[in-house]
Amino acid sequence: MAEITKQDMLRTADQARLVLTEEEAQNYAVQLSEILTFTEKINEINMDDVKPTTNGNTIINVLRNDEPKQWDEKGAALENAPEHEDNHFKVPAIMD
Repeated sequence: MAEITKQDMLRTADQARLVLTEEEAQNYAVQLSEILTFTEKINEINMDDVKPTTNGNTIINVLRNDEPKQWDEKGAALENAPEHEDNHFKVPAIMD
């Protein structure tokens, strides 16, 4: 079992330039010890038959094919534009 002492906490807090009271250091030491004890239990899990993975999603190539299509609703889209010119949206210039 990993044991974090109050002195370990105070030394770590000092290195991180944190100010901890004696009581806070003691509380954090207990909490971190419990966390490390729990994480040590993870090492006891039998992982012999588990394949390593970087992604649990087994679905591949779920996107549709990229095929060009004719879009006939340009006029409807341009009707909502504040300004348009030659079948294009007209926007303010951002460069001189």
